[in-house]
Amino acid sequence: MSVFRRQILLTGGPLKTAPGGGAFLTRREARAARGPGHAGGPRKGFWNRKTTAAAVLAGGLLVTRLWVLEPMTVSSESMEPAVPRGSIILLYKPGPQLAGVPAGGLVVFSSPEDGRPTLKRAVGLEGQTVAIEDSVLVVDGAPQPEPSIDHSRIDGTYFGPVTVPSGHVFVLGDNRSGSIDSRSYGSVPLENVQATVVWPPGR
Repeated sequence: MSVFRRQILLTGGPLKTAPGGGAFLTRREARAARGPGHAGGPRKGFWNRKTTAAAVLAGGLLVTRLWVLEPMTVSSESMEPAVPRGSIILLYKPGPQLAGVPAGGLVVFSSPEDGRPTLKRAVGLEGQTVAIEDSVLVVDGAPQPEPSIDHSRIDGTYFGPVTVPSGHVFVLGDNRSGSIDSRSYGSVPLENVQATVVWPPGR
């Protein structure tokens, strides 16, 4: 069928002509001529963009999971009552390298005993002197406020004093009577600290 007859049959109108005299179909007429089952270019481009965006989002989430933020389920009672067993915490992996280890903050490190990720509280930084006097934490000779500690459960407990070596951190569990920590295996090398805890906040 000639282009002219096809145009008349499809639109019932006169044939449009290009400036040079050649005949052409408009974009709408061309789509109608191809039929409803034909996949148009713009729609195909739309799905390509959606696929690309989904891939970028998935890649970003994977990078975040591997190198930035990671959830962790607490499997020990050593940080009760602040962080009960079964709690989910959020680890900030670049924290120790970017901001250092905060005094009094929660950190996760490789246990000197078995290498497993372990959650404790950093109570003494390099160069500081740490002691426990009748259940009270003393750092550099000053008693430390610890609202999360039940002192009645560790009444009469004494430890130290010890000085934290350079490049190390002294860690304790809040559940002092049920925690294996730096009192047993000594200060932890900073290179073994894997992350700081950013959620729940204020723990």
